[in-house]
Amino acid sequence: MPNKIYLSAPHMSGNELKYIIDAFETNWVAPLGPNVDAFEKEIASYVGVNEAVAVSSGTAAIHLALSLLGVKSGDKVFCSSLTFVASANPILYQGAIPIFIDSEPETWNMSPDALKVALKEAVAKDDLPKAIIVVNLYGQSAKMDEIKSICREYCIPIIEDAAESLGSLYKGKPSGTFGEYGIYSFNGNKIITTSGGGMLVSNDIGAMEKARFLATQARDPALHYQHSTTGYNYRLSNVLAGIGRAQLEVLNNRVDTKRAIYKRYYDELAGIPGIEFMPELERTFSNRWLTALTINQEVSGISVNDLLQTLAIENIEARPVWKPLHLQPLFEGVKFYPHLEGVDVSKQLFEMGICLPSGTNMSENDQTRVIECLKSSLKIKEKNVVGY
Repeated sequence: MPNKIYLSAPHMSGNELKYIIDAFETNWVAPLGPNVDAFEKEIASYVGVNEAVAVSSGTAAIHLALSLLGVKSGDKVFCSSLTFVASANPILYQGAIPIFIDSEPETWNMSPDALKVALKEAVAKDDLPKAIIVVNLYGQSAKMDEIKSICREYCIPIIEDAAESLGSLYKGKPSGTFGEYGIYSFNGNKIITTSGGGMLVSNDIGAMEKARFLATQARDPALHYQHSTTGYNYRLSNVLAGIGRAQLEVLNNRVDTKRAIYKRYYDELAGIPGIEFMPELERTFSNRWLTALTINQEVSGISVNDLLQTLAIENIEARPVWKPLHLQPLFEGVKFYPHLEGVDVSKQLFEMGICLPSGTNMSENDQTRVIECLKSSLKIKEKNVVGY
């Protein structure tokens, strides 16, 4: 059996131990400490915001953002449908009601057209959402100018879920900095990792101080343990923040590598009938966290599931595109607004989409294995289709 090729494995820079050893030697191994403080400042500086708060996960960051916006039981929150469940689970934590918005073809992200329809209906019912969670899928920014303009018209705050898009740009501005709050994830498969962790960012300094308060069990300023509001155990450990600092040092290199991996896939596969790669919107710069493409079975002669099985036999990990949240059993019956009447773009992308191995520690030989496996599978199916 050849060596396993993972979808997006952690990739250490080699400098992480310096920060970890420092944490151990100074006994800063509990949550908070110098690495946490420095990591927050370094992320804030990198993306150009006033404040950042390091937390245990991107999910925790979304939950804090909803709390800061006063989302409560019975409130509505609009959310991208084509995303991982972590984007929407915090809505349920607050007892609020998610409403899902379809994707559009140019970015695979939230459709401004669907959002307009949803908000017009909400106004007619006098039931506007308390917030909108916009996801930047696989590193590609959503159409933030259009979405911000629509939200500004209705005075709806935006939470930008940039869990997958740290290092990406939209018209020269860093992903994650367009809403009232932005969030990043440092899960093990992300472009940089702390093994598990996340970051909440904002220009609202007062709100970020409240986020720190909520994330440390909402302990009141008293000698004894006193609590007047519900808090959470969400702060990042000083040891893990040290890993994040070393990872951040190589983020730009990781983006370059991810984009080079995408370019090689594109150069080798884009000419095959039935293959279409995830677009990069004009005047955006995607970190290409995962190389994603769609396969038209009628044209190519092979389904996504067949291709995934073939890759698995060769010990290659690939994944379908996220299953849209409006199709998940957890959210059965939840309201969904399609891109156009009768056109469910996110469902189409799920049925036709595949994510290819894109780890920055993947060797050129490993990528060649993936490419040759794909080409071989598509060629065999093509022969079967034409009757060879």
